[in-house]
Formats: sequence, structure tokens, C-alpha cells
Amino acid sequence: MLSNANILFGMLIGAGAQLILGKSPQGIDWAMAFASGLIGSFVGGLLVSLLAGDGIEIRPSGIIGSLIGAIIVTAGWRWWQSRSAA
Repeated sequence: MLSNANILFGMLIGAGAQLILGKSPQGIDWAMAFASGLIGSFVGGLLVSLLAGDGIEIRPSGIIGSLIGAIIVTAGWRWWQSRSAA
């Protein structure tokens, strides 16, 4: 079950990914921040935490992995949108 802290963490990570990749002229897309943050946190954070030997806990390696995962998800989503628009 997701707690409010996990949802907020995911949204902040997703917004950070958008800022790193360059936000759109409309600003931060909070729906995409929510989705990419949660998916990136789950995939990236879990993989990096497990590889670092931290187990399934939020540690710096999990935060870094979450951000990397969110960047990958956000970049993939933007690529898909640009491909669909063409």
C-alpha cells in the first residue's frame, strides 16, 4: 500500500526528472511527475537498493536509482509523445 510520503516522494522525484531533462513551456506536468516518479522509484530505486545491498529500504542509493528511473521513464514518455505527434 502506498503511503502519502511515498506518493509525495514519487512526485518530487518525477518533477526533478522533468527539471533535469528540461521542463516544457507549460511547466511541470504533475500527472507525468506522479507516474514517472512512482514507476521510476519502484524500478530504479528497487534495483539500485538491491544491487547496493541495502535491501528494500529508502537509502541514498534508492533515491539515486529512483531519480535515474524517473529520468528514463520521463525521457521515454517524451519520445513516445513526439513520435505520436509526427
